[in-house]
Amino acid sequence: MFVSVALLILIQSAAVVPVTVTSRSPQVQVEEFSDAELSCEFRTEKDNNPRIEWKKIDKDVSFVYYGSRFVGPFQGRAEIEGATVRLRRVTQADAGKFRCEVSAPQDSVTLGETNVTLTVLVPPQMPSCDVPSSALTGSQVELRCRDQHSIPPAVYTWYKDNRALPIRQPNATYTIDEFSGVLTFQTVSRADTGQYYCEARNRVGSSQCPGTHMQIDDLNVAAVISGVVILALLVLLCAFGVFYAHRHGYFSRHRGRSFWIPQCHGAAHISSQNLHRTEHTQNSGYSHPPKEDFKHTQSFML
Repeated sequence: MFVSVALLILIQSAAVVPVTVTSRSPQVQVEEFSDAELSCEFRTEKDNNPRIEWKKIDKDVSFVYYGSRFVGPFQGRAEIEGATVRLRRVTQADAGKFRCEVSAPQDSVTLGETNVTLTVLVPPQMPSCDVPSSALTGSQVELRCRDQHSIPPAVYTWYKDNRALPIRQPNATYTIDEFSGVLTFQTVSRADTGQYYCEARNRVGSSQCPGTHMQIDDLNVAAVISGVVILALLVLLCAFGVFYAHRHGYFSRHRGRSFWIPQCHGAAHISSQNLHRTEHTQNSGYSHPPKEDFKHTQSFML
């Protein structure tokens, strides 16, 4: 009797299973423009016709599957089987976190949910490469390569004359950051002259930029010295010209100018030549006596 009661309790407890929702693949990664399956599996306690909803969790929550139909951008390009959704030709706009919700009003636990994250993989496009056309020996030179679209982020390989440059090589005159795409020569030499290009690659593809020729030339020391000497001579010549002009009074003479000098009885116009003549007379120590104004008078004999 005791065994029968215990067995009955075990059967009843086994049948009472609240709604549960799980996913076989919580993390989904597919290439762009291929199909993606968002797995959702559920089990209910009593409710044989639960309500199934899919939502996309971004900055805002938007419906994917609601009211037994797909809505928004998923309409016409998705299908559902049970609670599992299959999206056709996914793009970057589809990437993100999705939530599968199962509502069972007749169960003791009425709601269950699970999340699925979709990552859309994108191969590198043609990277942008910055290679200088020329440089001088002994200078520091950087070559840059960058791809903005690859998912996951690309790693970079530099080539010189169609041969890959090793990232790590003893006594190398350069360094390569394979994650940023920067090739750095601390001091370039003529041996570094050649054609350079870069390849960006990730797990789904690769791409490369066109090659660019970089010419390394020696610094022309003789030409630099000649230029410095010529510049110094020009500076000295200009200084001598200024000194000569100042010495001969070209900066202090006023030729052909006239002035108006106020007098007690009016204004008299005096030319600059008269001024010079007056200065010369004063310098010689001689001055004309001033002319006296007089009136002619007559005397009368009384």
